[in-house]
Amino acid sequence: MSQIWNEKMDLEALSYFNLVASHGGFGRASRASNRPKATLSRRVTELEQSLGVRLIERGSHTLRLTEEGRQLHERTDGLLSQIAEAGEAVVLGAATPRGRLRVSAPVVLAHVVFGRIGARFALAYPEVQLEIVAEDRIVDPVEDGYDLIIRIDPSADERLVGRRFLQDHRVVVAPVLMPRPSLGSDSGSSEVNAVLLSTTTAGTVWRIASESGEAYLKPHPVLRLSSLLMVRDAVLAGAGAALLPKLLVEDDITAGRLACWGTQAGPPVEIWALQSSRRLVGAKVRAFMDILESSFPEKVFVIPA
Repeated sequence: MSQIWNEKMDLEALSYFNLVASHGGFGRASRASNRPKATLSRRVTELEQSLGVRLIERGSHTLRLTEEGRQLHERTDGLLSQIAEAGEAVVLGAATPRGRLRVSAPVVLAHVVFGRIGARFALAYPEVQLEIVAEDRIVDPVEDGYDLIIRIDPSADERLVGRRFLQDHRVVVAPVLMPRPSLGSDSGSSEVNAVLLSTTTAGTVWRIASESGEAYLKPHPVLRLSSLLMVRDAVLAGAGAALLPKLLVEDDITAGRLACWGTQAGPPVEIWALQSSRRLVGAKVRAFMDILESSFPEKVFVIPA
């Protein structure tokens, strides 16, 4: 691979190809970069010839990348942006955040906090085009073209580096008018009508931290739903109790819309910001992390009294 890169990969031609791919066509790329359309076309053709593969489908009104072109664009566009950013930092004597920044975040976390965090970042760094994608699938930062990925309780992965920026707990919440059952031992757990995630296994027991140790509740499923946001809405509508992240139900508990029955026993949930270990930490990633961490100065999320 390194031999192919050294002998066949023209960095300028590669940057022209990514420019065309990012803007969706030769004409748009020409107008955006103030480079002649013919030059862009010629350099992309030279790149295709040097690699021996077709990168762009010709003959259609809209730009269509081949599978090889799509993979090349996803794997190299972010790297070239970092190289350009590093060069500018050397020239300017300081790293100025600019360019595109793509972040992947779990759906619930994205809906609850990342709209506000994204707004703060956009106002502070107008030269960065920030995109935050809400998704629960396990993405690969290189393959999927992300500069930063947010993961909850991530498993160890030598391909990823980063740091924990927040800890959260899960709490048992219920409709305000729902009678609170007595908490029992593991063998004699009290049963309570509950709203569960579709993936919850049968026989689940909620362990709740108490002053005397641990207490237990046995959820009886009256409703199963596929997302935590749906579970919260169902609890608000009076369907039953549920085990949910504090971050998701903070406002409802504070406003008295939901009753909090206790905190799940065990270690807290860890939330990490990670990136590929093969990439340098650029100025825009550092700037985003600074705003992310300043949004949670205590590191551990606690429901306000």
